[in-house]
Amino acid sequence: MSEKNIVTRFPPSPTGYLHIGGARTALFNWLFTRQKGGKFILRIEDTDENRSSDEATRAIIDSMEWLGLTWDEGPYFQSRRYHIYNKVIDRLLTAGEAYHCHCSPEDLEKQRQRARERGLKPKYDGTCRDLGLGPAPGSVVRLKIPLTGITSFNDLVKGPRTFNNEELDDLIIRRSNGSPTYHLAVVADDINLRITHVIRGDDHVNNTPRQILIYKALREPIPKYAHLPMILGPDKTRLSKRHGAMSVLAYRDMGYLPHPLLNALARLGWSYGDQEKFSMAELIEKFSLNNVGKAAGVFNADKLLDLNAWYIRESPDEFLTEQLTPFLETQGLSSPDHKTVRKAVSILKVRSKTLVEMAEGARFCLSQEIRYDKKGDDKFLKSGVVDLLEDLNRRLKAIPEFNQEALEKLFMDFLEEKEIKLRKLAQPLRVALTGKTASPGIFEVMDILGREKVVERIRKAVIHIRNKEKGAPERSEA
Repeated sequence: MSEKNIVTRFPPSPTGYLHIGGARTALFNWLFTRQKGGKFILRIEDTDENRSSDEATRAIIDSMEWLGLTWDEGPYFQSRRYHIYNKVIDRLLTAGEAYHCHCSPEDLEKQRQRARERGLKPKYDGTCRDLGLGPAPGSVVRLKIPLTGITSFNDLVKGPRTFNNEELDDLIIRRSNGSPTYHLAVVADDINLRITHVIRGDDHVNNTPRQILIYKALREPIPKYAHLPMILGPDKTRLSKRHGAMSVLAYRDMGYLPHPLLNALARLGWSYGDQEKFSMAELIEKFSLNNVGKAAGVFNADKLLDLNAWYIRESPDEFLTEQLTPFLETQGLSSPDHKTVRKAVSILKVRSKTLVEMAEGARFCLSQEIRYDKKGDDKFLKSGVVDLLEDLNRRLKAIPEFNQEALEKLFMDFLEEKEIKLRKLAQPLRVALTGKTASPGIFEVMDILGREKVVERIRKAVIHIRNKEKGAPERSEA
């Protein structure tokens, strides 16, 4: 098989949002296909009408687009492809590989009960298998599973797998309401879309022999299978929300960048030596199913947060400015000045773990008004600093250049003249300018704000202090 003829698919069900496990499966399919120069297909398995929703479908597509996992064909929707499935079922009936079954639910329960009483596996006993029955109200269509022998395949991750056919019962491929079952629809789609490699979670291992038997009954080429190890939490139990495993869009909304999430997902069950951080080009170049381990991958939300912080620090300012803007708008900072945001990004990215954290840190320079933190207000905005702030403000108005270098020189001269330490002035000034006791360096803050805002905020802080002294109604905004 030519590598350029390789075709993979990612087939999520829109019964919920795209979570970590599904995103990892999508990524591994995408990396494998991109490396081989093949075709990656997105298929939405929405045949469960009661549980599928347009909202979940949109969320899946949004997640894939945000992650950058672009597809070459699709999305195909199974709910619109019943004509394909019915043709395949008719082929199986015509070839004698499938049959109509008239057994009622009560009949099936009696069969299962008899099997239990005999110590056998409860399964369909083949009552209608050779009766040559036609369709009837309430009937189903079943696949004729070989009564003896084995079904085997070589899993590209787990190695050889063998299943005894006698353990399987005759699989229903069309329900009594006329709809195709999961196994039939999957195989019919994979044949129709010429899928060559099925890469999916290992919870599908037991589905594989049933699907292979449908391929054999149709005399169609069988794809290669690779089942990815499950994902566990740090406590080595199955991954769940309590481990921080949320939907992809939840991570987006919490201010994660797509690439660190992809990087973390790639390392869940796959490795390349001791390397931890990969560019997308490196992932495509180095990814191999041979390096996917058999053991479960362990997801660690804390490590993901640290990885996100690292990527934020290493990302270009212009890129982060673009990424940050929606988070600023969410906080009510609409149409922020691009130049100011970019300057804020340049100093905030070294101390921000998420874009949400960065947006919160940038409020001081983008808001028209700031609110003083009560603890900082009480501790630092006191009468003893009024004269210092007023004198400093006069000098800030007069300084020829308003940049970090000029500000540092002004402060050195000012502190020397007043015979005080920087800490006596820095914290009151920080609260006056940002409303908080923690912020980037005071000269960086002043440089971002610019002369006009700095002078005005110091002026309002002085008024605020004097109003507190007089016992006037306090206003904590400046």
